[in-house]
Amino acid sequence: MTAPLRRRGPRPLPLHLMLGAGRGWLALAATLPSAPGWPSWSDAWPISKPGQAELRRIRARLAEGSHAPEAFRAAVLKRLLREDRALLAGLAAYRRHPYERRLPDPPAVWVEGSSRLLDYALPGAEGPPVVFVPSLVNRAQVLDLAEGNSLLRFLAGQGVRPLLLDWGWPGEAERQFTLTDYVAGRLERALMALPGPAVLVGYCMGGLLALAAALRRSDRVAALGLLATPWDFHATAEEAERARAAAALLPGLEPLMQATGTLPVDVIQTLFAGLDPWGIPRKFRAFARLDQASPRAALFVALEDWLNDGVPLAAPVARETLGGWYGANTPARLAWRIAGAVVDPAAARLPTFLAIPHRDRIVPPASARTLAARLPPGAVVHEAAAGHIGMAAGSGAEAALWRPLLSWIRGL
Repeated sequence: MTAPLRRRGPRPLPLHLMLGAGRGWLALAATLPSAPGWPSWSDAWPISKPGQAELRRIRARLAEGSHAPEAFRAAVLKRLLREDRALLAGLAAYRRHPYERRLPDPPAVWVEGSSRLLDYALPGAEGPPVVFVPSLVNRAQVLDLAEGNSLLRFLAGQGVRPLLLDWGWPGEAERQFTLTDYVAGRLERALMALPGPAVLVGYCMGGLLALAAALRRSDRVAALGLLATPWDFHATAEEAERARAAAALLPGLEPLMQATGTLPVDVIQTLFAGLDPWGIPRKFRAFARLDQASPRAALFVALEDWLNDGVPLAAPVARETLGGWYGANTPARLAWRIAGAVVDPAAARLPTFLAIPHRDRIVPPASARTLAARLPPGAVVHEAAAGHIGMAAGSGAEAALWRPLLSWIRGL
């Protein structure tokens, strides 16, 4: 392909290239005996725990089939070269794809620092405003991704009055923010800019922030929606181990956070890549096989552009989330506080809607279901046949989330 490069992602690119080759080299390692004096490939450095599990699986399959190691190595090398070519083709196709997001931002009804409250309502909209609260580590545009893939424009077209809280890029002031500053400060002031109570809907990390705000300001929040919202970060033994491992990185990240005042985007992207180490290379290989002029290819590029255009996290918030949420599991232990008050879902005495995507790798369903169990009786729990991002902006999002959410809003 000779078209000029339009984007630099996926980021961090070296990590994705290494992960792309990693699974194949594990297969090769399975046929190599450990040399004297070298660490064992089967149970020690330099292979990660997921890699060790994959290595054991490959060796077991080799033993079951009585495959000759030499023939297996030759077959793997041939497959590696083919998959490397497919990965590079997918990356090149993504970086050169002509797609550009052209949706204009609606007017802002409130601005503070780098944050804006964007009003998507069309003339004649009725009912209370519905304020959407996204995560702090990604751009808010995932809820307004592209023409035909915008939850907010879909709801506006159905007569709802949706608004989007765009947190913006953390400037000098926001780099000092804690979660209390975001919830008891900026989010509450955005709600106060509206003429009356609103339905508050949080997505992912934004769900926890919306829950905390709803508990504090029942006079300004009429109902609460929680979309793919985590609660118990140690819901399973595997998730607990992974969460504690993420928290253990904090001391090593401190010099970087002290120098910049943030947890940089590439570090956040690296942490997310660890959730599914081989998933990102796999999806780019699949992208190379798509018709690049198809709507499916354009949606893939739109989602990848959003994923790679992340937002750094204020250092105090990074310490609170990595060390508190992930390391100490403070929400589920009822030890997470905003402005000194415990955030307890059991105290949420208002209509509540929870959407739990079945194929969520970012917020495991078990984590979200613990939140559902903690809420008072009467909460509407919607089990969505989708993934974390696909539920909000994928090709099947209208059926998976948009219409069930619309039905709940109208039922209010």
